[in-house]
Amino acid sequence: MLDQHLDEARAAGIRVRREVLGPAHVDRAIAGTTAFTRDFQDMITRYAWGEIWTRPGLQRRERSLITLTALIALGHDEELAMHVRAARTNGLTDDEIKELILQTAIYCGVPAANTAFRIAQRVLADLDHGPR
Repeated sequence: MLDQHLDEARAAGIRVRREVLGPAHVDRAIAGTTAFTRDFQDMITRYAWGEIWTRPGLQRRERSLITLTALIALGHDEELAMHVRAARTNGLTDDEIKELILQTAIYCGVPAANTAFRIAQRVLADLDHGPR
């Protein structure tokens, strides 16, 4: 029974991860998995994507708002770029992303918001016009 639950969470996680982050990103992550990182990749696929992102209590756009805020607050800049793209996929507009970053300037600090603006501007421009 536990194995069935883990398999279902893994399948749901792969599906949601592909929908939110895009198939190319997920394929790269899977292709880059090694014996050393296999357990971590399985954990985030099952737990983060298959258990948390699939819960009915929040919509994906709300989860994106929360995720962006946490990533800015903690200075996880690589993950921030990935989740700015995901936020767009989840229906956030550029103006909503801007407002979120302005809000974090007050509660997470101006330096964190300054970095977030730089990253988000680059990512959003790439999404609209392709990499420069």
